[in-house]
Amino acid sequence: MTNKRELFQIMTRRFGLLGKNCCSVGGYDLSAAQSHILYEIDRGRSPSMQQAADTLGTDITTFSRQIQSLVRMGLVEKSPAPSDRRISLLSLTTAGKFVAASIDKQMNSYLDEVFSYLTPFERETVLRSIELLNGAMAQSSRCCAPVRDEAEDHSGNES
Repeated sequence: MTNKRELFQIMTRRFGLLGKNCCSVGGYDLSAAQSHILYEIDRGRSPSMQQAADTLGTDITTFSRQIQSLVRMGLVEKSPAPSDRRISLLSLTTAGKFVAASIDKQMNSYLDEVFSYLTPFERETVLRSIELLNGAMAQSSRCCAPVRDEAEDHSGNES
């Protein structure tokens, strides 16, 4: 029987998600979380802080610290929303757009190489399976939540 956890542990390592820095572009060393933030800001077309944090499944306090770091690096800008100045909108600077595009290019190149070792049928099967898995994960009540102690789950205690 296939050990599901082991498969995901290996895949996580092979994607380089456990290292302190996942990406080095143009003199910027970024963590996996920072790379994901840049991707979501670029994809989200000036999302609010809360929208981007929710999309990434990150609490706003942790997310805010990451944003401050990216602002200091000169990759992200925060600006007040015209409709409500209490809401901060996020956008990429020119350097941020360059870094995000470079990471995107590197990841696509890596994935193209990985998928080149598969037949067209296998590629389609893997992509369809990942889509199905993402959908199933989204339906789980534990999606994007911290891992909880199973003993607490079964004892009736809230954590």
